[in-house]
Amino acid sequence: MGKKSDGKVLAQNKKASHDYFIEDTYEAGMVLTGTEIKSIRNARVNIGDAFATIRNGEIHIHNMHISPFEQGNRFNPLDPTRTRKLLMHKAQINKLLGLSKQEGYSIVPLKIYIRNGYAKLLLGLGKGKKQYDKRDTAAKRDAQRDIQRALREKQKVAR
Repeated sequence: MGKKSDGKVLAQNKKASHDYFIEDTYEAGMVLTGTEIKSIRNARVNIGDAFATIRNGEIHIHNMHISPFEQGNRFNPLDPTRTRKLLMHKAQINKLLGLSKQEGYSIVPLKIYIRNGYAKLLLGLGKGKKQYDKRDTAAKRDAQRDIQRALREKQKVAR
């Protein structure tokens, strides 16, 4: 599946691309209570330490921190890192379950955005990187940056 984020990105997990090879992405809705959506729209959400699990045919996200809404009421959740249920089709959940059972794969949240008025979470199926993979990725990125810098310098001299 391709990139699905059409809306404004409110939170992004940059550490995920550093720690995992993202092989596939899935879009999921979230079951939110009270004023959590208002906090998400204010971009007061953090998915840096979050992870997803599948239990009893349902997918849940853990450790996603949504700050309490300041002008909230008694329906504000007490625990900002509570476990939240994600909404996906049963076939997608079963496919993710089968793929994540393989050795080294996990379900990683990549970004949160608003689409058509609903908060969506982009999940990625990631295979963990080893330390040498991380060094190799950094070396490729540095080499690409050097190539771009040399091309820019050559274009400046040609003018």
